[in-house]
Amino acid sequence: MNQQRLARVRQAMAEQGLEQILVTAPASVYYLTGLWVSPMERMWVLYITEKDCVLYANELFGVEEQEGAELVLHSDSDQPTAALAQRVLPGKLGVDKFWPSRFLIDLLEARRDVVPVHGSAPVDLVRMYKDKEEQQAMIHASQVNDRVMEQAIAALREGVTEQEIASLVENLYQKEGGNRGEGVIVSFGANGADPHHSPDQTVLRQGDSVVLDLFMPIRRYWCDMTRTVFFGQADEEQKRVYEVVRQANLAAEQVLRPGVPLCQVDQAARKIIEEAGYGPFFTHRLGHGCGLECHEPPDNSSVSQAIAQPGMVFSVEPGIYLPGRFGVRIEDLVLVTEDGCQVLNALSKDLRIV
Repeated sequence: MNQQRLARVRQAMAEQGLEQILVTAPASVYYLTGLWVSPMERMWVLYITEKDCVLYANELFGVEEQEGAELVLHSDSDQPTAALAQRVLPGKLGVDKFWPSRFLIDLLEARRDVVPVHGSAPVDLVRMYKDKEEQQAMIHASQVNDRVMEQAIAALREGVTEQEIASLVENLYQKEGGNRGEGVIVSFGANGADPHHSPDQTVLRQGDSVVLDLFMPIRRYWCDMTRTVFFGQADEEQKRVYEVVRQANLAAEQVLRPGVPLCQVDQAARKIIEEAGYGPFFTHRLGHGCGLECHEPPDNSSVSQAIAQPGMVFSVEPGIYLPGRFGVRIEDLVLVTEDGCQVLNALSKDLRIV
């Protein structure tokens, strides 16, 4: 167990008024224990109170007991929640947002005196502030992403398909220590107007915009970056839209420092796009937290209540999407420092025609 992180979680529990919580998200259990398990349909729970820390695991996971946490194993023929039901205290039980309802229902049927409440916050709030080890992991992951992005752009040629570029990117990640394939976003031409387009057999043609949103966990910590380039040529509106998005990205990063509400960071970017007349075509929040999960707190949006603080890592990704025509998005990961922010991606954001 990472005792420093556990102590911070317990402090957050006290602040949230929670005497007991169930941590079930694989990333959160890993954060506290250093054990990564993908449980699939089986139960995987870390039960935390002020004094106790108990890990409930299927024996197939091959988990060994570690210092600071009791280990309780069950088999496929056991009722997985039985031992947990005997241990939990009556009253409020914080349950994180990832625990399957089938386990929760079984637990509540066995323990009518337990009241489930939202319980993700204590771990989520602690994970939101990256320690020095995590910061270095994310800096490394973004350096990998810079290299992968450059190779993806170099592979663009007339007639290549989105899926071919996506497959190339995933292979490059694996060579760089990527943990698992999660899919990437590769969008040619009109497909770029869909912010979450899935790569298909669309063929690259002269004059297409190319939106490359590349993300993968590298040694468990995620990288996430978007660059937009143009193939062969770019017309005047493509160039104008690109420059607006670039200025929006830069404006948000320039205003970012400790103490600034993230809603103001979103507004700094959104203002640039709205004043250029493209406000209705910036259709999503400015960004999201990133770490052991690609999307995690804090929310970087116009309605976010989060305040930038040192150790936070999140994306800054303004975009303009013109339906049926093209899209442009530029995304960096940023780390909030003591006096500003560090942009983790070094790849140029200047207009690029390849």
